[in-house]
Amino acid sequence: MNKNQLLALVIAAANVAIMLLFPPFDTYSIAAAKFPVFGGFDFYFRLAPGAVVNSAMLSLEIFVVLINAGIVWLLLGAKKAAGARRRLSLQNATLIVVAINLVVILLFPPFESVFAVTRAALPTFEGFYFIFARQSHHVLVTTILYLEVFFVVINGAIFWLMFRARDQERLTPEQALKLMQELRKSGG
Repeated sequence: MNKNQLLALVIAAANVAIMLLFPPFDTYSIAAAKFPVFGGFDFYFRLAPGAVVNSAMLSLEIFVVLINAGIVWLLLGAKKAAGARRRLSLQNATLIVVAINLVVILLFPPFESVFAVTRAALPTFEGFYFIFARQSHHVLVTTILYLEVFFVVINGAIFWLMFRARDQERLTPEQALKLMQELRKSGG
């Protein structure tokens, strides 16, 4: 593990600690005590009465941070030769795109209206809203959120495997001997 990977682990641990200290929470209104309404983020030890930590959203946030930490770990792990110029490979670009997608998915999760939930047999979907601009009387649709994260991760893994570097053709012993002789003649 190099120092950049260690720094990535420290940053990921700090992010998880902050998420645990300021978790997402739901509130139960007096009128509809059956359905929690997304209440935003607050300090864990100062949650209001009637507020409950939204554990599904919190676990998804932690999952995304850990995936992004793994992506950074992979990106920082491969060292190139000192003289070689580092270029962005398709695998690394895939990892970066997956990380950006996961962050955007968490910043704009799917919401539905509490009023639609109480009247409908099937859950409704109202749209994607910025997570820090709390919409009154809205509930996170965690099933759609989980599906989004799942598909982004699976598709990213498939593309990452598709773009892996192909093994170079192996030389036969005769070809290796010929190559060494040519290099010896040209080098000295």
